[in-house]
Amino acid sequence: MSAYDALAASYDGLTWDVPYEEILAYLQALLKHHGASPKSVLDLACGTGSLAVLLAEAGYRTLAADASEEMLAMAYDKASDLPHPPFFICQRMEALTLPEPVDWVVCCLDSLNYLTDPRDAAKALGRIYESLTDGGVLTFDINSEEKLRGLDGQIFLDENDESYCVWRAEFDEAERICYYGMDLFQREGKLWRRSFEEHREYAYTVSQLKEFLQAAGFSQIECYGDRQFTPPQAGEQRIYFYAAK
Repeated sequence: MSAYDALAASYDGLTWDVPYEEILAYLQALLKHHGASPKSVLDLACGTGSLAVLLAEAGYRTLAADASEEMLAMAYDKASDLPHPPFFICQRMEALTLPEPVDWVVCCLDSLNYLTDPRDAAKALGRIYESLTDGGVLTFDINSEEKLRGLDGQIFLDENDESYCVWRAEFDEAERICYYGMDLFQREGKLWRRSFEEHREYAYTVSQLKEFLQAAGFSQIECYGDRQFTPPQAGEQRIYFYAAK
């Protein structure tokens, strides 16, 4: 089973603590810091659409793309009552093709790490560049090398009334990939349905991604610590990038 197929229905309940409003506030502050004022935006790898909904509510003309039909179904339902809901597209990052370019592409919650072949990451950044208007900007974040290595051997538990999830992490130094084996139990009436998913994240370096961004044509490339306006520090768990076309 591919990543997020079974998890889609339980994702929001198990990630209730993700501060989407704070993330958006930081990204908007980052845009202001660089003098950017986009009108249209693509939420790339949008998942269940929590950030896409906030972007649409904030007045941006919003598109949202994800490779998982199950996640997009949840996102569509979540946005259905909005006066101007996002336009949803089922696409992989490395094959991104938009009906029209946008002023801003945002890709959050370490989605780029899920491209475990660096060639796909380079291709995705190239597709993003082509999907931006002249002067458009890209903001995204990654899980750092330090974070992914530190997960090796860890076991985590998430639960609520409807879902119970146990995941185990293993980091392969040779492959530079962190593997998450996830056992998911979802309530169905008086019974529980068990499924298994494997998630994988590649440990990209800042220099590697800067090289990919430059090769794609981006300029004004900056990286920051987790929701900070200063460069990443040693041991940084999440790193944000800003780049302009």
